[in-house]
Amino acid sequence: MKTKNIASVMLAACVLALAPTSAMAEGAHVAPVKEFVSENIEGWLTDPVVVSAIKEQNTKTASLDAAAIDKLDKQWRAQATATDQPFVSEVLARELSKFLMEKKDRSQGMITEMFVMDAKGLNVGQSDVTSDYWQGDEAKWQKTYAEGAGVVFVDEVEEDESTQALQSQASLTISDPETGEPIGAITVGINLDML
Repeated sequence: MKTKNIASVMLAACVLALAPTSAMAEGAHVAPVKEFVSENIEGWLTDPVVVSAIKEQNTKTASLDAAAIDKLDKQWRAQATATDQPFVSEVLARELSKFLMEKKDRSQGMITEMFVMDAKGLNVGQSDVTSDYWQGDEAKWQKTYAEGAGVVFVDEVEEDESTQALQSQASLTISDPETGEPIGAITVGINLDML
């Protein structure tokens, strides 16, 4: 297993080293990741569990200012690795989080994590505990929800420290199926070794 992972890392490094500058900018992994997302993720982003959870949270968080968001994010970060996690536990117990956990489990290792963000970039639901609660300062939200409907952003290839697998995060804008207006975004970690 380790040999395969080392070979995968070396192959990816060779491909990137030999790739022309334009290909390096997008990366060889982008097209297969987008295809996986199109075939396996996009279809259920209009599920009422997803849409209603985002809309409900958007109503609750609409009036939050930067200070209130920062306070929530600090509270989350303090609890993310603590033994007492009331805020984290509440989010993980939501119907949307359970829905995402089930989708991740059914992927048989292809999906490494998933989390849905609202119109402010705050987590609405997630399959696993994230290190922070606010994603609004990161490309996964800025290059999706902030750019409008129909956007898919595929991030760089990274090596997962715990599994040693190569992975990339794909983020998508989630739109209201009735109006077509963006309401939030989702980030999906994809195991590139399995893709």
